[in-house]
Amino acid sequence: MLLAYLLERKLEMSSLEGEIFLLLNLENNFPMATKSIMKVIDEQQWLDDAGEAIQPVIINAFKAGGETGNKIKNFLHGKWLGHALHPIVTDVPIGAWTTAAVLDSMELCGSEKYKTGADAAVNIGLAGAVGAAVTGITDWTGTSQAERKAGLAHAIINIGATALFLSSALLRKNESSRKTAITLSMLGYGLASFSAYIGGNLVYNQQMGVNHAASADGFPNEFTEVCSEDELPDNSMKCVQAGETKILLARKDNELFAIAHTCSHMGGPLSEGELLPDCQVRCPWHGSVFSLRDGSVVDGPATEPQPEFDVRTRDGKIEVKLKENSSSSYVPPAG
Repeated sequence: MLLAYLLERKLEMSSLEGEIFLLLNLENNFPMATKSIMKVIDEQQWLDDAGEAIQPVIINAFKAGGETGNKIKNFLHGKWLGHALHPIVTDVPIGAWTTAAVLDSMELCGSEKYKTGADAAVNIGLAGAVGAAVTGITDWTGTSQAERKAGLAHAIINIGATALFLSSALLRKNESSRKTAITLSMLGYGLASFSAYIGGNLVYNQQMGVNHAASADGFPNEFTEVCSEDELPDNSMKCVQAGETKILLARKDNELFAIAHTCSHMGGPLSEGELLPDCQVRCPWHGSVFSLRDGSVVDGPATEPQPEFDVRTRDGKIEVKLKENSSSSYVPPAG
C-alpha cells in the first residue's frame, strides 16, 4: 500500500514537473516564434509593392473629396477624439465574435437556447468589422516601410476572417448547415485572433498610434537658453536642444513659436518639414499639420497635439520653457 501510494505521488509530481517545463518552454520560445512571424511578413516584397500601389489610391480618394474628404479623413483618424479611433472600433467585432464563440460552444454542448444570441453576435461583429476596416485603412495611409507591410498583412487576414464570418452568417439561416456555419465561425475567430496579434505588434513594438511627442524625460519647466536670436531669421524654423529635449523653434512674421520637435504621429522631425502660412508646420514623413500657436492638430494622420512652449528673448538669446497645461500628452519628469 505504501509503495503504491509513493508511486502514485511520484507520477503526479512527474506530471506537474512536465507541465511546468512546457509552460517555461512556451514562455521562452513564444517571443521567438512571434518575432519570426513578423520577420516573415517584413520579408514579403509583394506586400511592399501592393502597399505602394494601394496607398496613393486611398489618399487621392480623400483629396478628391476636397474639404469634405479631408474632414472625413480626420474624423476617421480620430482627430476629434484626441487619439486614434480605430482601436475603439475594433472592440466591437472582437467582443461580438468572442461572444459568438462562447455561445456556439455552449450550443455544441447541447444548450440550443443560445442559438439566437450567437447568430446576433456574429452579425454585430460583421457590422463592427466594417467600421474597423474603414478606420484602419485610413490610419494605414499614414504608414511606411515595415509598418505599411504589417498593416497590409493585418488587413488581408481580417478580410479573410470577415469572409468566414459572413459565410457563417448566411449558412446559419439553414438548420442543416448550422454545424458548418459554426465551424466557419471558429476558423474566422482564429484568423481574427492572429490578426489581432499583428495589430498589437504594430502598436507596442512598432509604436504605430502612440504619441511620439510625449517625453518621459520631461521638458524644461524653467526658461532655458536654446540659441541666439540671429540664428533664426524671419520665416524660418530649426531644431534646438533644451537639455536632452529637441524643440522646434520657428519665427513667422517676426513672431517666435516653439513646440515639440518630434511629430506625435510617428516621430518625424518637424524642422525638416514645411513652414506653412497661418503659423503652421507640416511633418515631412506623413503630412500631419500642426499649429505653431498652440501645437494643436490641424490635419491628420496625427491625432494628438504637440506640447507647446513659452518663448522669450533675453540679452540676444532665445529661451523656452514648457507652457503649463500645454498638452495632455506631456509626461512630467520622474521625481
